Amino acid sequence: MPETPAPADPDAGTPSAPARARRRRRVWPRVLVVVAGVLVLALVGVGVYAWRVDRGLTNNITRGIDLPTDDPSSGSRPTAAPETGTLNYVLLGSDSRDPEDEGDGRSDSIMVVHLNKERDEAYIVSFPRDMYVDIPGYGRNKINAAYSLGGPALTVRTLEKLTDVRMDHVVLIGLEGFIGLTDDLGGVTVTNGTAFTSHGFDYPKGKITIKGEQALWFVRERHSLPNGDLDRAENQRNVIKAIVAKGLSADVISDPARFTAFISNLAKHVTVDNSLTDAEIRRTALSLRLKSRDIELLQAPLSGFGTSPDGQSIDVVDTAKLAELSEALEKDTMDSYVKKYPKG
Repeated sequence: MPETPAPADPDAGTPSAPARARRRRRVWPRVLVVVAGVLVLALVGVGVYAWRVDRGLTNNITRGIDLPTDDPSSGSRPTAAPETGTLNYVLLGSDSRDPEDEGDGRSDSIMVVHLNKERDEAYIVSFPRDMYVDIPGYGRNKINAAYSLGGPALTVRTLEKLTDVRMDHVVLIGLEGFIGLTDDLGGVTVTNGTAFTSHGFDYPKGKITIKGEQALWFVRERHSLPNGDLDRAENQRNVIKAIVAKGLSADVISDPARFTAFISNLAKHVTVDNSLTDAEIRRTALSLRLKSRDIELLQAPLSGFGTSPDGQSIDVVDTAKLAELSEALEKDTMDSYVKKYPKG
């Protein structure tokens, strides 16, 4: 099948280059924070507090994303592996939160959150937007083109084709929602590896506290960074961790009003797939035994950078290492993968 060029992307065209870290850290991703929020209420809250947090979550969360079907005519999906007991969430940051407008938005970030069977480890894997992959039904293209061409469902199918691993659920958040989360928390603190300026904001090297528009441009900027999109993906992972760490910190969860507001506002900013029920969120939440140090942040493996036949700057997949990552996701051996590749 002929390759379909990526839709016009005002952010595309800048070559990217390398980035990452090791054992135990934690997540921005909508469901995981959503899920972790309910978890924390189980650990910290009782009675009315627990009821308020649970109600803030379930009353505000939006559904509206259809997962790909298992219909062979549309390309069979990898089979679920219930014996491993793992869960894989696809996390999408988009310029368009409305599932009805999914073809009009761009996938600003693509991540997979893997929960291990024991629920005491989580792994956030970034898939750089310029990774050159097979998009089912459209040929080879940058991975972020999948969202523009077919929304969350095609993005899931693309990730499943790339990894041959079943993706269980999808969580979509709009960028304006991201701003809201950092404001709700009064700012989050991250360690910035490279000093840069973006849209009137200065980001010095070292520990910085960011929120609102300042946080938005910290995770969106790539042109001012030496490694382009890969540095941006690293910034996104670090902010995810910071949001979760702050949202689940003692001073927030010990304040019922503040924690309830955080969970409620979080839920308002996300859209999840239709199969992710309130009961499943609660069940998963109650099974979690995670702290912020239990979240590993890593990047899908690349072997280098190049140019596609139609002249786009692309990230080339390291197929051998990706096969190892895929096996680790499938067999619940991500701890061994991270030990072998401590820098991702």
